[in-house]
Amino acid sequence: MTRLILFNKPHGVLSQFTDRGTPTTRQTLSDFVDVPDVYPAGRLDRDSEGLLLLTDDGKLQARIADPKFKLPKTYLVQVEGKPDEAALAALREGVRLKDGMTRPAGAERIADPELWPRDPPIRVRKSIPDSWIRLTLREGRNRQVRRMTAAVGHPTLRLVRWSIGDWSLDGVEPGRWTERSAG
Repeated sequence: MTRLILFNKPHGVLSQFTDRGTPTTRQTLSDFVDVPDVYPAGRLDRDSEGLLLLTDDGKLQARIADPKFKLPKTYLVQVEGKPDEAALAALREGVRLKDGMTRPAGAERIADPELWPRDPPIRVRKSIPDSWIRLTLREGRNRQVRRMTAAVGHPTLRLVRWSIGDWSLDGVEPGRWTERSAG
């Protein structure tokens, strides 16, 4: 039977089971997930939080991670400033990055979500307001969300991947995981 684990990755944790090549030890998946023979389906940057799927099924891993399957990934993104309709429209249409145009994305302003506190907290600047957007992508370039929000003038402060396809973080606390059906 295929195993599928939904892990709520905390900020600062690497999306791999070992940390090679650094003199200091950083937290990895092995500090949280003690399940043999499962591997991450995709990545989530060290400074990002949220849903990371792990599985023991190579075909499922490829279907989740490979952009050709266009599985939607939804992010809750705290940004500097208050994006206007023009900034959101640019995200929806696709943004030109150094590696080319992004695919169109779902983008909307949202109320501040009820999330767990981040450790460490984001840097708050009294002179610059912040706000939240929900961004849904169907591709997965390196640091894409951060690059897209910066390209429209609203750098990312906090990034939480909330869902991948039909799987979401609903009910999964930070640093915890649950097993779900892969079907």
